Amino acid sequence: MLRGIVLHASHVRRKVLATMGVLFVAGTVCVMGPSLSHGVQRETQEEKAANLKQQAKGGLFQQWPFDQEPLGGLPHGFVKAVSSEEPLAEWVVQLHPTAPSPPHVVAALSNCRQSCYQVLLAEGMQYEYPDVSVRLHASPGIGGSGGVVLGVRDAKNFYGAIVDLVTQQVRFIRLSSGIATILGQATVNLKPVDWHTLRVQRNTIISKDFIEVFMDGTLVLSVEDQALGLGQVGFVVSDKSAMLFDSFHAVPLFSHRPLSPPPAY
Repeated sequence: MLRGIVLHASHVRRKVLATMGVLFVAGTVCVMGPSLSHGVQRETQEEKAANLKQQAKGGLFQQWPFDQEPLGGLPHGFVKAVSSEEPLAEWVVQLHPTAPSPPHVVAALSNCRQSCYQVLLAEGMQYEYPDVSVRLHASPGIGGSGGVVLGVRDAKNFYGAIVDLVTQQVRFIRLSSGIATILGQATVNLKPVDWHTLRVQRNTIISKDFIEVFMDGTLVLSVEDQALGLGQVGFVVSDKSAMLFDSFHAVPLFSHRPLSPPPAY
């Protein structure tokens, strides 16, 4: 314990492991190599403080059930982009009989010929430390990988939590100038349900940033990275994929900020 600051034991343990170059993954630890930023500029303390101050806005507490959106087009307030020269994916609002928030969902279809990341971003929503969640469903016969993005600067610079519902693999990546770095990955035991819940939280303790990924309510990945800061949030599908999305939520975690800076010692 540091004077004036109280930390949960689990967070302390993860911070100690992180300083030793160790990654916590679903109850196990794996030694990681150096974390490369590919030239992405980190925020200064002044920039971070200014961005955190912007999080205390009621307008950033958002939920998108998509049920009032017209069928056959993009949901209002969202824009699509791709990380490579591949054609843009199809993102459309459609009916689905098992939608968690009936009756509409957002369907994504990507037909990339090579590795790519297709994103659908919520316009105007900038978060420093977001808590985002979505319900996911893989289309029969195609499957593929999809999830959420955060810290998005553009289509070639963002964090992504991506799950393959067929192989039951989850990975957390950082895309920098179009180059993907896997910061963590894990095999998960998915619940026997049609729709799964993916949740990602980015937080900070004593000037260290960490990101936690939950699948169906279970923590599956915890990584530490500070290369990207303030950015947009949204959906992602990778390579050749067909995925359905519903009940998207985004909340700023400004209330989790440390109450005071760390002591000089």
